[in-house]
Amino acid sequence: MYRMLGAALVGLFATAAASAHFPFIVPDDKGQSAKVVFSDNLDPDEAVNIEKIANTKLTLRDAAGKDAPLEWKKGDAFYAVNVPGTGDRVAYGYTDYGVLQKGDSKPFKLAYYPKAVLGAAGAKPIGEKLALEVAAEAGAGKVRFRVLAAGKPVAESEVTVMLPEGGKKAVTTDKEGYTPGFEGAGRYGVYAKLIEAKAGEHAGKKFEEVRSYATLVCTVAK
Repeated sequence: MYRMLGAALVGLFATAAASAHFPFIVPDDKGQSAKVVFSDNLDPDEAVNIEKIANTKLTLRDAAGKDAPLEWKKGDAFYAVNVPGTGDRVAYGYTDYGVLQKGDSKPFKLAYYPKAVLGAAGAKPIGEKLALEVAAEAGAGKVRFRVLAAGKPVAESEVTVMLPEGGKKAVTTDKEGYTPGFEGAGRYGVYAKLIEAKAGEHAGKKFEEVRSYATLVCTVAK
C-alpha cells in the first residue's frame, strides 16, 4: 500500500492547493462532449496558457470496456473533446509536465492524471494503467471517493473535493484509500496528490521526487 510522505507535507499541500491548477475533464450535460481545462476549479481559466497541458494523451473507455484514443481541438482557454458513444463511459488521460525545480528545493518529475465519468458516477476504476487515480462509489445522493495508485489504495492521501453546491472540502483517505462520504446529488470535482521519493532522469533532466496528481469529475444522481 502506498502512503503519503510525512505529516509535515500536510500544511504545504493545503497552502499550495489553494492556488494550484490541475487539468480537469469536464463533460457536458448530455455526455456527448467535454472541455479539458487547466484551472483551480471546473471552469476555464483565461489567465492560464492552456498549451501548458498540450501533450496530454486522452483515452475513452466505452460502455463495453474497450479503450480508444480521444482527439481534441483547442478552444478559448480549454480543449474541446468529442466523446463518442452512449451509456456509461470514462474519459481519462496522462499529462507529462516534465521535471521542475522551485528555488533550492529538490527537482521533481510532475505528472497529471485527469479523469471524468460520463454516466453513473460509480464506474469501475481504470486500475493498473493509471499511476494515480480517483474513483467514486456512489448511491442515491451519496458518494465517497477512493484514491488508487496503479490499482492499489493510497492511505493518508490529502484530497480536495469540490462540492455541487459550491465550495471545497479537504479530507484525508483512510487505510483503504477512501474519503469520508458526502451527501448531495450533482457534479463533483476532486483532486488528490501522491509524492514518491524516487530518483531518476527524464528528458535529460535528473529528479529526486515524483509528484502525481489525479483529478476526477463525476455527477452523482439523486
